Amino acid sequence: MADQPPKDMVWIPGGTFLMGSDDFYPEERPAHRVAVDGFWMDEHPVTVAAFRRFVKATGYRTVAEHAPDPADYPDADPALLVPGSLVFRQTDGPVPLDDLRRWWAWTPGADWRHPEGPGSTTHGRERHPVTHVAYEDAAAYAAWAGKALPSEAEWERAARGLLEGAVYCWGDEPHPRGKMMANTWQGAFPWRNDLTDGYLGTSPVKRFPPNGFGLYDMAGNVWEWTADLFAPRHRDGAAGSCCVPRNPRVTDHGASGDRPGAQIARRVIKGGSHLCAPSYCLRYRPAARQGEAVDSSTTHIGFRCVIRPA
Repeated sequence: MADQPPKDMVWIPGGTFLMGSDDFYPEERPAHRVAVDGFWMDEHPVTVAAFRRFVKATGYRTVAEHAPDPADYPDADPALLVPGSLVFRQTDGPVPLDDLRRWWAWTPGADWRHPEGPGSTTHGRERHPVTHVAYEDAAAYAAWAGKALPSEAEWERAARGLLEGAVYCWGDEPHPRGKMMANTWQGAFPWRNDLTDGYLGTSPVKRFPPNGFGLYDMAGNVWEWTADLFAPRHRDGAAGSCCVPRNPRVTDHGASGDRPGAQIARRVIKGGSHLCAPSYCLRYRPAARQGEAVDSSTTHIGFRCVIRPA
């Protein structure tokens, strides 16, 4: 552990913990023990203000600010192959939950500066997590900052805050003593948000209590990119296995289980977002995980970084 902690970062001690869960979604299985070495992690997701400093220093343009390559999307309408990103649209009433197109809209001109599309702005949202960042955008920022994106195991170790096997970052009760612990969706998704937590979209970082390690927003607000390629289930042994993998990472497509011929790789995102509702997406839990195409950018995905001691 360094004598002087990096600014706005928290030390996550190394150790062995129970990763995954057998109690919720299939991709979280099997629960199994893993070990990670200690590392530093950003105490909150990268903010709009921090990302703006990166862009000002480097001139970087995000994936959403480039037109998609037609070769990657041979069946797409050419009129849609323009700079843009996916924007959430709250519906007017109940809709079937098996069709994401009901609430996600490809929006030309949407990007990190214009999170709802042309005419929108991040003014007043400097302390909100930056959104509309694809995987390579997050990786580029991390490299510029002298950091890295966390592995899935590192992220989950940090999110648990030493609460072994707990459902949430803060324990097993979703709202202990009636207190809202994260920015999530309350009400009937995707048409009625009761705003019990006070936020319709993203919220400024550090508005909800930290976990046991002192990390903020490890549940809800925005999903966060990790460095691992996505596999449909954990590849390591079950909880009772005698072999405990150390610093596990999924870095090759064969191990990730991506289907043959898949053009767009998927990476693991963790933590859930302000769009997660218990009736639809109970994924604001440390064990929860999803695979996201690396070229995806949306209104509910951000990231944070780590530093691993040399």
